[in-house]
Amino acid sequence: MKKLLTGNEAIALGAYEAGVHYASAYPGTPSTEILENIAPYKEIVAEWAPNEKVAVESAVGACYAGARSLTAMKHVGLNVAADPFFTMGYTGVNGGMVLISADDPGMHSSQNEQDNRYYARMAKVAMVEPADSQECKDMVIKAMEISEKYDTLVMIRMTTRVCHSKSVVEVGERTEVPIKPYKKDTSKYFIAPAVAKQLHLVVERKLVELEKFSNETDLNFIEWNDKKIGVISSGVAYNYAREVFGDSASYLKIGFSFPLPMEKIKKFAEEVETLYVIEELEPFMEEQIRAAGINCIGKDKIPNTWELNPDIVEKSLLGTQKPTIDYDKNVAVGRPPTLCAGCPHRGFFYELSKRKNVMITGDIGCYTLGGTEPLNAMDTVVCMGASISMAHGAKKVFEKNNDDKRLVAVIGDSTFFHSGMTSLLDVVYNKSNTVTCILDNRITAMTGHQENPGTGFSLQGDEAQITDIETIVKALGIKHVKTINPLRREAMKEAMDWAFALNEPSVVITRYPCALKKYSEQDIEEFGPIQGVCEVDQEICIGCKACARTGCPAIHFQHEIKKSYINEAQCVGCELCMQVCPVKAISKVGV
Repeated sequence: MKKLLTGNEAIALGAYEAGVHYASAYPGTPSTEILENIAPYKEIVAEWAPNEKVAVESAVGACYAGARSLTAMKHVGLNVAADPFFTMGYTGVNGGMVLISADDPGMHSSQNEQDNRYYARMAKVAMVEPADSQECKDMVIKAMEISEKYDTLVMIRMTTRVCHSKSVVEVGERTEVPIKPYKKDTSKYFIAPAVAKQLHLVVERKLVELEKFSNETDLNFIEWNDKKIGVISSGVAYNYAREVFGDSASYLKIGFSFPLPMEKIKKFAEEVETLYVIEELEPFMEEQIRAAGINCIGKDKIPNTWELNPDIVEKSLLGTQKPTIDYDKNVAVGRPPTLCAGCPHRGFFYELSKRKNVMITGDIGCYTLGGTEPLNAMDTVVCMGASISMAHGAKKVFEKNNDDKRLVAVIGDSTFFHSGMTSLLDVVYNKSNTVTCILDNRITAMTGHQENPGTGFSLQGDEAQITDIETIVKALGIKHVKTINPLRREAMKEAMDWAFALNEPSVVITRYPCALKKYSEQDIEEFGPIQGVCEVDQEICIGCKACARTGCPAIHFQHEIKKSYINEAQCVGCELCMQVCPVKAISKVGV
C-alpha cells in the first residue's frame, strides 16, 4: 500500500515500522507533527515533555533500559538539549536511539537558521539526511539498525521543506523488536571524568568504523550521467540539483552525512570535470571536502542564507533564470502575522502598551506578536524562557544606574513550564523588583494546540494532573501574585497598577483560553461557552479608531465613510472593542 505523506508523517510511520517503543518531544515548528503522528500508535509510548532537554533525557533513559527510543525537536531545541546529546556521543546506546533535528532554513518560524549538522560532528554521533518522505520513513528504520550495530545515537537532520512537503511512501508492517535486557554497566553509563576519558577513546574508534560504513552503505550512492559536471548534495538540496541539471550531471547523493564517505567522494571527484557541492545553509560538506584537498565549487557561488530552491541553484551556478510573470508589486497587500481575533493576549498588550518608562522583555510564542503594530508592547525576544531572566539582569543594571525604569517580562504558559520556572527562581533568589506576566491561554497554541502540563491531558489523550501556575509561582517564593481575565480591561488595568506600585517581584497571570482552542469540559465550566459577536452601530460611531487600535483583524475602518465595521465571520465576541469604545457604539449580539 502507498500513502501520500509529509516528511514528518513519514518519520512517524518509520518509527512505528522500526519497532520504536518510546518517543518524547517538545513541539516546535517544523518538527511538531512527528510526535502528533506517533501518538495514535498505541504500541509506542508517546509523550510531550516540558522541554527538549527533558525529552532527550527521557528517551535516553528508555534507551538505556533497552527500548528503541526516538526524540524530535526543531533546530534551536537541540541547543536546549545539547547537554545530554553530547554525553550520548560518549555512552552510546543499549536499545537503538534516534534524534530528529528539524532545521528551519529561511526562518519561517524561528529566531535563527543554524545548521545542526555541525552538532552531529561536535557530539561525534552518526547522522543521516533524508531528501523526501520515502527516505524519511526508510531512514528511521535504517538509523535504528545503525544505532544498535555501532552503539551510537543517530541524528536525522531534516529541514522545513522535507518536514512539510508530501511525497508517496510505501507502507510496510511493524517489526516487533524485543526490549533488550538492562545490565548495570558503570564503565558505560556512569559518566564520571575517569569513565569519560576512556569512552572518548572508544568513540574515536567508533568514528573510524562509521566512516568505513559511510563509504560502503547504499545511503550514499552515485548516479552516473554526463561526467562534465559532478554534484555532491544531500537532503532537499539534492532534489533541487536534480531539477536544475537533470541528466546533464552525475550525482553523489549523500544520505549518511556524518562521518562523510571521503573515499567515495575522492573517487567521484576524480571522474568529473567540474565538481559542485550543493547544500542548504552552511558549507558543512564543502569544508571537509576542501580540507581533503579536493577542488569544488560551493558557497563561493551558492548563498548560505535562506532556503535554497531550484531557481537559486540555477542562477547561482548557471547564471540563468526562468521567466516569471511580472506584476505590480504595489498592488499586493502585505499580510504580516497578527494576534487572532479574540486572542486573550490582545487585552493584556493593549493595557501594557499604555505604560511609560518601561522595558518589556518578551519570549517565544503567539504573544511575540504583541511587539508588532499597532500594540508595540515588547522590546526584546531572544529564546525560550529568556524573558524573565533578561528582565532580572536589566533591572539590576537600571538600579545600579539609579534609573527607575520598570521591567516587565512576558512569557506564555507552556514556555513558563519549558524554561521560565528557573528564571523566576533567579528573580526571587537575587531579589529583583520585576513584573513577570505569565499569559496562560490554556494550550501550547503557537505550534498548533499541543497539550502541556497545565492543560489536563497527555499527548495520547489520557487525563493528566493539571499543574497550577499560581501554585508553582508561590512555591518559588513570589509573595505577590494575581490571576485575572485579560479581556476584562478594568481588571487588567488594576492588576498592572498594583504590580507597578510594588517594590518586590510580582507575577500577574492572565488566564483565558486561546480563541481557536477546542474547549474542554473544564474550560466551559470555568470560562463559559463562546457565544455572540460584536457589532458597530454606525449611527453612534464617531470614527475615532480606538477599536481599530486594538489590532483586532475582525475590525475594519471604512475610510470612505469614516466608520468602523466588524466582520462577524471573524469576531468571537471577546468584547475588548466594546470596552475601549469611548461612545459605546459597539454592542454584543447573538447571545
